[in-house]
Amino acid sequence: MHSVKRIPVPHWSSLNSDGGLGVASLSIIYAALIISSMFVPPILIKKLGCKWTITVSMCCYVAYSLGNFYASWYTLIPTSVILGLGGAPLWAAKCTYLTVSGNNYAAKAGKVGRDIVNQYFGVFFLLFQSSGVWGNLISSLIFGQSPTGGPQNSNYTNCGADDCPVVAVVAGNNTGPSDSLIYTLLGIYTGSGVLAVALIAVFLDQIDVEAGKSKEESEQPVWTTVLATFRQLGDIRQLLLIPLTMYSGFEQGFLSGDYTKSYVTCSLGIQYVGYVMICFAATNSVCSMAFGKLSQYTGRIALFALATATHVACIIALLLWKPHPDQFAVFFIFPALWGMADAVWQTQTNALYGVLFDDHKEAAFANYRLWESLGFVIAYAYSTFLCVSVKLYILLAVLVVAMVTYGFVEYREAKNPSKNSREMTNEEKTYPYDLQTAM
Repeated sequence: MHSVKRIPVPHWSSLNSDGGLGVASLSIIYAALIISSMFVPPILIKKLGCKWTITVSMCCYVAYSLGNFYASWYTLIPTSVILGLGGAPLWAAKCTYLTVSGNNYAAKAGKVGRDIVNQYFGVFFLLFQSSGVWGNLISSLIFGQSPTGGPQNSNYTNCGADDCPVVAVVAGNNTGPSDSLIYTLLGIYTGSGVLAVALIAVFLDQIDVEAGKSKEESEQPVWTTVLATFRQLGDIRQLLLIPLTMYSGFEQGFLSGDYTKSYVTCSLGIQYVGYVMICFAATNSVCSMAFGKLSQYTGRIALFALATATHVACIIALLLWKPHPDQFAVFFIFPALWGMADAVWQTQTNALYGVLFDDHKEAAFANYRLWESLGFVIAYAYSTFLCVSVKLYILLAVLVVAMVTYGFVEYREAKNPSKNSREMTNEEKTYPYDLQTAM
């Protein structure tokens, strides 16, 4: 289902490049996602439950795939709005479902909720990030059947960090893939989406997200639910996590938009973009699973430190590196390292939200999607007029701020642990769950 989302920006913007339609479509998706994050997730989850919120929201993705069959301003703009509006409740419902399921299992097994939730998110992001492998592999194999353009620049002096819009070289071969190949790709994506919706609707169990809440909390009026996303900002921990959440959008936007264009396409050609992103997605997928399990032994702070060190090293190296086709392996090393660090940002940040805001899961994950989407929008907005070197410095500055504010969150959490962060008492560890329940 998410293969359509995991295709690099150059592919979609190239397919729909007429009059800037591709870039406009992507911008509208994230703008609608921001608006959706403010209002839609809590009320939709409250009314439909997680299962049917996921089902309805996934239909929005199918609508976007259908809109691409006849790509025009009249089809892509409305379907982009639909996709953006459906994205926030989809993610909020999925994260809520994982958090509730993880805590329920931890209670039955007599384990720490934090560890189980981390593992659940690790498994989820293993599967989610693998969609980047399949999506890019499918598109690369299909588009590989048509002639593709080579490197955009024969002397490579303007590639990498030196790439600026004012000196950008227009690609020598702007011939796009044939309509039959585009329809084949869209048919595969649409069919996958329809199948995913059917599987969720038939086989996914509904869960009770209201369990553990008082009767007054469960019967709150609709307008109170709508305002829950904004009330969540009254929690100082949520405010402190905004830079970290926005960085997730910044760093993903840089890799999918700027790295693929200014390093890969400029030096190797657009035909290698899909394979480079497969390397990113494969590493991300494996590390998501590994870090989800590893976190119960190392704790999340060590993993965040690893991700920070990795991205700082990559950013500095990208500032200094002069890409050239002779350094072929290096083009794949960077996305592999980037994917390893991104696995931490995705699994641990989502799990952190689930642990810290267990009593307001829907509103918390709506805020997560809101601020991450804002990071995407800002990254795409300045992408067309800033040099790559400036973008890298911005990325580094946001990362530093994010780690400082995250450090304050951990400090507060150490002083006043959340419910799901507390370790089990000795008595809880001594008796199995069933015996405790019987007693």
